[in-house]
Amino acid sequence: MHEIITLQLGQQSNYLATHFWNTQESYFTYSENDEPIIDHDVHFRPGLSPDGKTETFMPRTVIYDLKGAFGSMKKINALYEVEGEEPDPTQLDLQPQASGVWPGKTVLQKADPITQSPYTEALNAGLKPQRPTISTVKYFSDFSRLYYHPRSVVQLNEFEVASTIQPFEQFSTGEELFRELDKEHDLLDRDLRFFAEEADFMQGLQVFMGVDDAWGGFGARYLERIRDEYGGKTAIWTWGLESPLRSLPRDKRLLRLANKSRSFTELYTHSSILVPLSLPSRLPSSLSNFDSLSPWHTTALFSSAVESALLPTRLRGHKKETLNTIIETLDLTGKQKVAGLQFSVNSSPIEDLSSGLQLDLNMSSSASDQIDAYPLRSRSKRTPRVFSQLVTSRGYHSPEETQGVEELDEKGRRIRKSAYEPITKTYSTSLAFPILDSFPEIFAVEKEEDDNDDKIDTKEEQTVVRITTSLSTDSGVCARLRKLKDTVIKSIGLEDREALGNDLAEMADEYHEGWSSGSDSGEDD
Repeated sequence: MHEIITLQLGQQSNYLATHFWNTQESYFTYSENDEPIIDHDVHFRPGLSPDGKTETFMPRTVIYDLKGAFGSMKKINALYEVEGEEPDPTQLDLQPQASGVWPGKTVLQKADPITQSPYTEALNAGLKPQRPTISTVKYFSDFSRLYYHPRSVVQLNEFEVASTIQPFEQFSTGEELFRELDKEHDLLDRDLRFFAEEADFMQGLQVFMGVDDAWGGFGARYLERIRDEYGGKTAIWTWGLESPLRSLPRDKRLLRLANKSRSFTELYTHSSILVPLSLPSRLPSSLSNFDSLSPWHTTALFSSAVESALLPTRLRGHKKETLNTIIETLDLTGKQKVAGLQFSVNSSPIEDLSSGLQLDLNMSSSASDQIDAYPLRSRSKRTPRVFSQLVTSRGYHSPEETQGVEELDEKGRRIRKSAYEPITKTYSTSLAFPILDSFPEIFAVEKEEDDNDDKIDTKEEQTVVRITTSLSTDSGVCARLRKLKDTVIKSIGLEDREALGNDLAEMADEYHEGWSSGSDSGEDD
C-alpha cells in the first residue's frame, strides 16, 4: 500500500504535524456512495481497540516531545480505555513509571493536571467547537481533532519544555540525549519498529523536526540509525523547521544558526531530501491577521504548503506518486538533496513553467541567516536558476486552468524546449485546501462549490482556498549555504571549524549556477 511513517520531533514540529493530521482527517468520507479522493492507507493504520470490537484508524506516526509539552493529551485515549478497568494515572498523564529498589513506602506527588482547551472540551462533548484563538492555544494538543495510538506518544522526561534552568537548545545536547536513550531502550526497536513491521510495503518516512535547537542533534542521530537499519533505498523526506529569530538577542541568533549549520550537514548525509522551512521576512498581502510569533499561526502557514506539496503521494488514481519518484525528479545528480518550497494562495493560473516557477511565499528565503536584527541588502537580485521542480495546483477544476497542455516524456515530465529549462513535473486536482475550525483565519477563504462537496467531509460546511506549490532545486541554495557558512564559521570551535566549513562548501557547490546534467549546458561564474 506504499505506507509512509511520520516522525515528529519537537514542539514546533508537533504544531505543524497537528495541522497536517487535522487536514488528513477532514478528507475521510462517511457515506458508501462517496468515493474518497485520498488514499488514507498511506498515512493511517487500521486496528482494533483493546475490547476487540471498536475499529480504529489512526496516524502512522511517532510523536516525541519534552516533559510538559503535550498539554492535556493522554497517552491512553478514550478508544483504548478498557471498560471496567482502572486506568494507570501515570500513563494517562504522560508521566514516567516509578522504578527502583527502594523497599520503603513511596509517596506519589502529582502536579495539577493541565486543563483542556475550550476547543478540546467541545470536541469531547460532541459539540461543534468554536475556532481557537492565540490565547487559548498553548499546546499543540489544544487544537487536535483526532486520537493517536498509545505507541505514538513518547515523552522525553529528561528535559522540560521551555526550561530556563536546563534548556534544550544545543545541537550537542540533542545528540547526547539520543545516544543515552538509544543505548538504554533501542529507540527504533521500541518506538518505530511497531509501525514499520505492520506496513505491507513501507515506501519511506516523513520527518518533521526542528533544525536550529537540540532537536537538530537528536534528529540527526535518529536518522543516522534509521539509515543504518533500513539501508539507502528507504526514502527519508525531512522537513527542517527553523524558528523565527527576530525577537532573539544576538548570541541566541548565533547559537541557532550554528545549530542549523550542523543540522544541515548531518541531514544532508542521512536524508533523501531536506526541505528547510523558515518564515519569509516579507509576507504577501493575501495573509490577514497573521501573527508571526504564534506557533499556531506560523505552522498553519507551513502546513498548508507542506500538505499540498506532497498531495500527489496520497491521491488515488494512475497519477499517484511515491516519495522516491518525487525524489528522482528533484535530485537529478544524487547530491542535490536540499530542495526549496514555495507556494501561493488563490493565485492566477500558471502560464509559463519554462524558467522556473516563482511564487508569492518562499519558505527557504528569509532574513533568518543574519546575526543582526536588520538584514543586509542582497548583493544580487538575479533570479536563481531552477534545475528541477514539482508543481502541484489544487482547487482548480481542470489541468488547463493551471497550465497549458504540455507534451510529456515517459516519466510524465514536461518536455523541455531547451537544455536550460528546468525539468518539470506537474499535478492538478480539483480538491482545494480545506480551512477547518482548528485552523487560524489567516487566508481569504472561498466557500466550497457544489461539485466538490463529495470530496471533502460534509459533516460541516467547508471553506477552502486554492493553493499552488513548487518543490524545486535551484542555484539559490548555493548562495544561502555560503552565507550560512560565512556567518557561523568564526563562532565554531577550532576542532570543528574546518570540517563544518568544508561540508557546507561542498553542499553549496552542488547548486552552482554552472551545474549541468544530461544535455544541459552552462558556464561557471
